[in-house]
Amino acid sequence: MRSFIFIISIITISACQQISKEMPASAEQKLSMQLGNATMWFQQSVEMEASYIQAFDKGKMLLKIKMDTLSKSDLKPAIVLDLDETVLDNSPYEARLFLNGENYGSESWENWCKEAQADALPGAADFLNFADSLGLKIFYISNRKIGVFEPTLKNLKTLKLPQSEKEHLLLRTTKSDKTERREMVKADHQILLYVGDNLTDYSQIFAERDSTLGKDLVKKHQKELLHNFIMLPNPMYGEWESAIYGNDFSKTAAKKLELRRKALNIKLEK
Repeated sequence: MRSFIFIISIITISACQQISKEMPASAEQKLSMQLGNATMWFQQSVEMEASYIQAFDKGKMLLKIKMDTLSKSDLKPAIVLDLDETVLDNSPYEARLFLNGENYGSESWENWCKEAQADALPGAADFLNFADSLGLKIFYISNRKIGVFEPTLKNLKTLKLPQSEKEHLLLRTTKSDKTERREMVKADHQILLYVGDNLTDYSQIFAERDSTLGKDLVKKHQKELLHNFIMLPNPMYGEWESAIYGNDFSKTAAKKLELRRKALNIKLEK
């Protein structure tokens, strides 16, 4: 009798597992699935590595030019960089989300930051050491919340990145707008170059994007962007995603999926 019950139990469990596999994924799970390809590209493609190395190399060239033509000033020359997906590689966190069928959450993100085990991105350490050798001050301005300041600083120190000191790390205390923190640096420094994976790492004017998703702003400010900002590729998340949602991340997962589909260009016949 016990053997019969055991066999029935196994059949029942197998049937439930099969039904579970056939059940359609939720909107949240579908949204998470879309993170897979982007994270795979970021972690495994040599194109990503080449893009970062090339971008940072351009940064070195711009710094050479700017140092040669630097005007006399009481302000100390400096550079400003974002941290996440600019200096630090957080793609393992994104991979965890994808593999678990989850999406970004402040708690899981802060737990990852506290682990302090992000690697440096390709070309980042070389660029930073070059800037340091020129006598430039380096400021890391990140929208990580102030609560993860110590583990973030520990992460930078572990990677032996130059000027990994408290006064050079400016994290988020209230709003995500970095303007105020940039102005703090500008008070005593002449910023020669900005580096980031979002255009808002250069200026907040790129935050609220209209129906062109900010492309008109890039055209308008193209010259200064080419001369003052190093743009790094990040297909996993960023201001570009917010623009697709009408600058409103609070939308439901189902609505986000709908807006993503609508944003795709399939060249419909006129």
